[in-house]
Amino acid sequence: MQVIRQYFARMKGNQKCPPRKPLSSIAWSWVGSFLGILFITLCGRYLHFTDYDQLFLVGSFGASAVLIYGAPQVEYAQPRNLVGGHVISAIIGISVYKLIPDLMTVASALAVSLSIVAMHLTRTLHPPGGATALIAVIGSAQIHSLGYYYVLSPIGSGVIILLVIALIINNISSDTSRHYPVFWR
Repeated sequence: MQVIRQYFARMKGNQKCPPRKPLSSIAWSWVGSFLGILFITLCGRYLHFTDYDQLFLVGSFGASAVLIYGAPQVEYAQPRNLVGGHVISAIIGISVYKLIPDLMTVASALAVSLSIVAMHLTRTLHPPGGATALIAVIGSAQIHSLGYYYVLSPIGSGVIILLVIALIINNISSDTSRHYPVFWR
């Protein structure tokens, strides 16, 4: 019984919620995320994708935007993690789907879990990478038809757009806690 109480006691948390970020930091986060996602969307439109077939814009980019514009100093937001995490996860997601396309449940779990392992081993852990792997497995027929091209576009091109915007926006601010990146390698 004591073991069970100790186990559940771990879930209480022992710290207070951190204070809200300054409004200037919130504003820079908004500008960066707006421009990053806007430019990815515009590239898709320029390449004549429709609003309903926006292959350039994948859900995991929204989560990446939160990290690289909202918390640019954290380890998972650094360029190595952003690019490596997405690219590695995309390769794994596609590979798993190609190996077991008829076992969606197993393929989904395997793609995400193998991506986490690979990102850990390569020191490129980027939480949205798990979503990138999952999208490669559960995505539409159009995503599946891309095959390994999915790694280059939308994933590679999208993360490069997000990275360039992050380098510009996060370094415009005079607030040194926003300067990006903390490390490249």
